[in-house]
Amino acid sequence: MSERESMEYDVVIVGAGPSGLAAAIRLKQLCAQFKKELSVCVIEKGSEVGAHILSGAVLEPRALIELFPDWKARGAPLNTPAKEDHFLFLTAEKSYKLPTPPQMHNTGNYIISLGNFCRWLGKQAEELGVEIYPGFAAAEVLYDDSGAVRGVATGDMGIGKDGERTASYQPGIELHAKQTVFAEGCRGSLTKTLFAKFNLRDGVDPQTYGIGLKELWEIKPEQHNAGKVVHTIGWPMDRKTYGGSFLYHLENNQVAVGFVIALDYQNPYLSPYDEFQRFKTHPAIRPTFEGGRRIAYGARAISEGGYQSIPRLTFPGGLLIGDTAGFLNVPKIKGTHTAMKSGMTAAEALFEGMTAGEVREAASYPAKLKQTWVWDELYRVRNIRPAFRASLFPALAYSALDTYILRGKAPWTLRNHADHTQLKRASESPRIEYPKPDGVVSFDKLSSVFISATNHEENQPAHLKLANADVPINTNLALYDAPEQRYCPAGVYEIIHESGPPRLQINAQNCVHCKTCDIKDPTQNINWVVPQGGDGPNYPNM
Repeated sequence: MSERESMEYDVVIVGAGPSGLAAAIRLKQLCAQFKKELSVCVIEKGSEVGAHILSGAVLEPRALIELFPDWKARGAPLNTPAKEDHFLFLTAEKSYKLPTPPQMHNTGNYIISLGNFCRWLGKQAEELGVEIYPGFAAAEVLYDDSGAVRGVATGDMGIGKDGERTASYQPGIELHAKQTVFAEGCRGSLTKTLFAKFNLRDGVDPQTYGIGLKELWEIKPEQHNAGKVVHTIGWPMDRKTYGGSFLYHLENNQVAVGFVIALDYQNPYLSPYDEFQRFKTHPAIRPTFEGGRRIAYGARAISEGGYQSIPRLTFPGGLLIGDTAGFLNVPKIKGTHTAMKSGMTAAEALFEGMTAGEVREAASYPAKLKQTWVWDELYRVRNIRPAFRASLFPALAYSALDTYILRGKAPWTLRNHADHTQLKRASESPRIEYPKPDGVVSFDKLSSVFISATNHEENQPAHLKLANADVPINTNLALYDAPEQRYCPAGVYEIIHESGPPRLQINAQNCVHCKTCDIKDPTQNINWVVPQGGDGPNYPNM
């Protein structure tokens, strides 16, 4: 039996997204300012920093300015200032311009590639002395004899599909730390286990989620308007399903287009991927893309619960930051600035505690965060997302009341619910017939997965684990017509009807790591765990 090697650090950060990198940078800034030494390591499951990052994205630079006041001189890739906002309501054939809600005004913001922004943050971190290891997937939380977190272990490499070691076997590495920071992003696979072990979700609402699907296009110059920001609501969603689109015009004739659908939708026949493709065929949208070229595709779940779904953030030996804790501002359609600020605040609490010799729990982090603009920002918009359970038009009316009259200070807080409990049975739901892709502005799933540059070593155990192998047929197919065939945006789940009874086939090599299956499965039978380090999508400029 091979012993796992171990490495010792003061702080290990799991995930090289904006929150994890901001935390690492702030720690090293404080070390330099106060002439202290702390060793900081960041591990990232993607093949490089930014490979698994997916967002719209319009960046509010508030946290960046606090982290690096000289960000322009440092060459941060904020190349396209947002210059005009459009908010449209779509019917099947027409579009109507609506007043842009104040939270969605983008004056002073920038349209960016979040992947490229994270690559830049990674370079800044390394220049400050942070050790960053991409291609290392944290697969296990390590605990000491007292039950406190003592670090993480990366997954073994070279395990075959049969679970046996192959000739290329390499054991994982243990990364020991005085404090471990979990910055895994939405629905973190290790964070889920921490919720259970330390009861971090006791007393708060269930997290609620959306799935965001995105494509990057190069369009005709006459259709391009650098800095233009467009959001839509309405068609193709029904009035009971929360969702909407974005079109962000970047530099170089590029447009980022995407669609977000809340994962508390009720109809098991709904396919988020096909709704996105159908959206692009709308008469107000299609002309932007005709004659253009699709460059990249990806999908990722996002945490939409906001203020009332934030878990307890600290526990012995570690803490949570960024979207793994759920700091997205849904009405603003932004979360990078809040994620970064949570990481920076956590770093300040860690530095304060560790330099004072208090390393068991960064107890001051939640209190410090509650004194920042993040807490106030999320509190003020806490009722807008859950209001949409009342359907579109009542929710818009309530949102106007909450925004303009109550100003986020209503004496009540609307509650969130768990998404997997909301699906109706197939017998109670109308079928949805989606048009076939035209190959011009709409495309099939497999061609989309191809341009996500997704790759998994085929001879490894599937990273999509079923708690009970009978549930997909006996429950999901029987009651819900196998909704995993539709809610997965990458064609991972297929019901095979050949000779004999139907069976579920899991095409794990297609997985773009969106985590939707882990969230939406009605019996919570699917557990998403990390594959081999470096496997998955390789997003360019997303």
